[in-house]
Amino acid sequence: MKKLVGFVWLLLVLSACQQQDYRTLTANPLLYARTVKKLNNVVMENNFPPIIASRNYLYASIAAYEVIAAGNPEKYRSLGGQLNDLPLLPKLETGNEIDFPFAAILAFCKLGESVTFPEGSMQRYVDSLKKSVQQHGMPAETFRQTQSFADTIGKIILAWSKKDNYAQTRTAPKYAVLNSPGRWVPTPPLYSQALEPHWNEIRPLVLDSADELVPPRPVPFNMTDKKSAYYQEVMRVKNIGDSLTDEQKHIAEFWDDLSTRMNVTGHVMFVTKKFSPPGHWMNIVGIAAKKANLDFNQTVMVYAKTSIAIFDAFIQCWDEKFRSNRVRPETVINQYIDRKWRPYLQTPPFPEYTCGHSTVSSAAAEVLTSVFGDGFAYTDSSEREFGIADRSFSSFHQAALENNWARFYGGIHFHSSCVISTEYGKKVGELVNQRLQMLLPK
Repeated sequence: MKKLVGFVWLLLVLSACQQQDYRTLTANPLLYARTVKKLNNVVMENNFPPIIASRNYLYASIAAYEVIAAGNPEKYRSLGGQLNDLPLLPKLETGNEIDFPFAAILAFCKLGESVTFPEGSMQRYVDSLKKSVQQHGMPAETFRQTQSFADTIGKIILAWSKKDNYAQTRTAPKYAVLNSPGRWVPTPPLYSQALEPHWNEIRPLVLDSADELVPPRPVPFNMTDKKSAYYQEVMRVKNIGDSLTDEQKHIAEFWDDLSTRMNVTGHVMFVTKKFSPPGHWMNIVGIAAKKANLDFNQTVMVYAKTSIAIFDAFIQCWDEKFRSNRVRPETVINQYIDRKWRPYLQTPPFPEYTCGHSTVSSAAAEVLTSVFGDGFAYTDSSEREFGIADRSFSSFHQAALENNWARFYGGIHFHSSCVISTEYGKKVGELVNQRLQMLLPK
């Protein structure tokens, strides 16, 4: 049904442009946002966890950005030489007949499906776009040069992506589950192995290394002393989980973003899917870009910058997760307090400290604030497709702060973890803002 709705949407957009020149069609920023959402749907349908999903959005967004930077060198600076190990990209020859917006979309789709997926996952969508621009009068030579340039940029970014150590971590040792107090162990109902314990070995983009920003040590495990800071943290999670208001439940559900939820009722088990935290923030980028009436190039830029912040934020966070290997509240409460207790949200399969969603949300909020300003109010309608009501925010920072509380209300994180995660996600976003120059001085 979602595929059908998406295809119908595309046909409506294209038919509305029947009388328009192909350049009006391809330069529509809403078409680019729709393309990002198409990749978001592919990621969701294929059950990719948030850490890996961030990689898909990243390389696709960078490929698109490099196309528009090449086509607008007087305004946008290439990321070549700015991101770790990304080489300088080739300069354009004079006399080219390239439609740069369309080339950006083609490069985005090429990388989106090639980085993790088998090729072809976005082919039907790409074919429909190619047919449309030809029907709207794109000259054959422009079409050829546009596709050739998109392929050239795509091959360079794809080759660079293959050197980020992702392939090597596919065969790395699994997380060792040990019977040690305070150490993470798999949680119900699926009891999955820990996701991506070697993600700190992935090449960061702006960070010097995975451990450039190391958070303070978490509160020491202590369930023998009811006055200890740790015991009090545990009880805060249990107490809030036992007395959630409707508003708190809505906040928890809105920011849940668990890509694959295992539902168990008696002997019946089934999976429901949502987009993950990076997918949620890609949606927010589209909402903000539309409200601010950004043009095509500006829209591509903000997607790219946000994807860079999210990617590095995951590396920073996962470095700490598998350093501290901290047990989840659910495990502790079940073992020491109430074996039947369950959090409001389903606990994801990796250590508790620090919080991934709070980290990436804060990093994304920081870079989006650098583009749109600190008082940018918006309504987030991302969760409508999952039957969850919209939420409105006065700023991106407010949204990140609400996410901080959402993970606590959901019963899957200690609140002190969320506070520290928000702080360190902000630090990642600040480094992205400081170290990347995407817009050239006027």
